Amino acid sequence: MPNSSSITQFLLLEFADTRELQLLHFWLFLGIYLAALLGNGLIIIAVACDRHLHTPMYFFLLNLSLLDLGSISTTVPKSMANSLWDTRDISYAGCTAQVFFFLFLMSVEYFLLTLVAYDRYVAICKPLHYGTLLGSRACANMAAAAWGSGFLYAVLHTANTFSLPLCQGNAIDQFFCEIPQILKLSCSDSYLREVVLLVSSFVLVLGCFVFIVLSYAQIFRAVLRIPSEQGRHKAFSTCLLHLAVVSLVISTSIIAYLKPPSISSPSLDLTVAVLYSVLPPALNPLICSMRNRELKDALRKLIQWFHLQQQ
Repeated sequence: MPNSSSITQFLLLEFADTRELQLLHFWLFLGIYLAALLGNGLIIIAVACDRHLHTPMYFFLLNLSLLDLGSISTTVPKSMANSLWDTRDISYAGCTAQVFFFLFLMSVEYFLLTLVAYDRYVAICKPLHYGTLLGSRACANMAAAAWGSGFLYAVLHTANTFSLPLCQGNAIDQFFCEIPQILKLSCSDSYLREVVLLVSSFVLVLGCFVFIVLSYAQIFRAVLRIPSEQGRHKAFSTCLLHLAVVSLVISTSIIAYLKPPSISSPSLDLTVAVLYSVLPPALNPLICSMRNRELKDALRKLIQWFHLQQQ
């Protein structure tokens, strides 16, 4: 078996073993990828160009859209190219880059989802302190802290993962380079230090999730005191949509990274990976704009402007 010093490339998991299904996978992922590019791109342009959306909530939303674009661009294009050209390989450097950028972008997204929950908590439960607690400088500092923490987290995990000796070949049972699948290639006892890091990461993610849940528990208590039924319905629907996004991303990530090896299977691993790495970037723009009149109005103006430019 090759060791890590002799490995120059890895072999990624094939979605199908027939040419027709490979092309089907290519077109399916292309449709999802284009939807993610269009949806997140429109949100970024709308928030950047519409001065009415220059608020903390939309500032964090713009950051989330940037992260979604980055995360899906890290994994999906390589998988599409492999299916189109009927190959499985990814270079050692390319695999390292995938692990780093995916961890970086996903960890920053967890932190920003926590900040979005904090923004909603302050806006609804402490509206008189909103300008003080979430001023432009405070928002910039919190976003910078999230990006910086994500960078350090990704550097630590990537360096630790690729310093492990690999004794089990170079075939990765996933459509992109994922840490749990790379650990399966490591020597028997050498992966324990990375497992410790993954468990500590789980504690951090769980802490973010608990903070989000507690924030929304306080928000729901405040919303129940709103006299208008329409106002209660709007607030509940917005909060529940955000909680749905958070629950999907965090729960599937936890399953992917911390599930026992005894229940692991290629089909389960593949399904979970698609759920947490491919679908959220494509669905988040739809979820974010579904109950948001301000964002829908800004997107409508933007589309009308594009239409006028074509005439």
